[in-house]
Amino acid sequence: MLRAVLKLCCGITYPHLRSMTGLQRVALAVFGLEIAHLQSRGQMPLPALSPLKRTEKTEAVEQRMATLADEDVFYLKQGEAALNEALKIVESEDGWELETAEKNGDVIYSKVLTGNRKVFRLEAELNASPEELHEILFFRVEEMHEWNPSVRRIKVLKHVGRNTMVTHEVSSEMAGNLIGQRDFLSVRHSSKRESRVYLGGASTRLESLPPLPGFVRAEDGPTCIILHPLQDRPDRSRFIWLLNIDVKGWLPQSLVNKALPRAQADFTKHLRRRLAAQNSENNRC
Repeated sequence: MLRAVLKLCCGITYPHLRSMTGLQRVALAVFGLEIAHLQSRGQMPLPALSPLKRTEKTEAVEQRMATLADEDVFYLKQGEAALNEALKIVESEDGWELETAEKNGDVIYSKVLTGNRKVFRLEAELNASPEELHEILFFRVEEMHEWNPSVRRIKVLKHVGRNTMVTHEVSSEMAGNLIGQRDFLSVRHSSKRESRVYLGGASTRLESLPPLPGFVRAEDGPTCIILHPLQDRPDRSRFIWLLNIDVKGWLPQSLVNKALPRAQADFTKHLRRRLAAQNSENNRC
């Protein structure tokens, strides 16, 4: 143990402390106090100090760590901002019109934002708690293609803590193959406030992953999902989903505006099937 301490502390002069991180300075101070204590008791000789040699590799690693930290802050702030902006859209009362009403009670409203972007808000009740839906829709998002045929694959490229991630998604065709496959590069963020769970997201950037050949990169967001338990049934949830997406490409907007609410209804149908299969499996256990 003493030899390890000497290896860490020897060869560092005071001018080099300026280039060390806060954690390194704290660790060095603790080691220094321990060495001074041993020296005062005559249990170890005073080591000869020599300058620490900095290499190009050391500097490259430090620069890379600083870049990663900046990326983490960027994605975290972007995810939080997307969620907050989407919530403002959902909670605004003006401009919403009924788009469709399903026989099962699901309703979809639409609203035109500045710039002529049309967004859609689906409201439904699901047979699962907010925590269960949080697990399926966020923490297990890479499994979505297993139960949602509109998704070919979703890959988590980066985690920022537990509640923020960067994902790459490849979709299937929509509207009878009139809308071809798209790929999405998104930041996803989740937040829990009291009994409610909020999932937000928006398109993001990543230089190492340009649009895939043969695909159109669509842009989504700000978008969000709100999950909260029913007052008399905490095992069931009110599901509110704001779909805000620009599919890009040369497509008539009228076609897109018909396809998107249909995609919301289909997604909710597949999610219900996933929950039913999960409940059936839990009952057998």
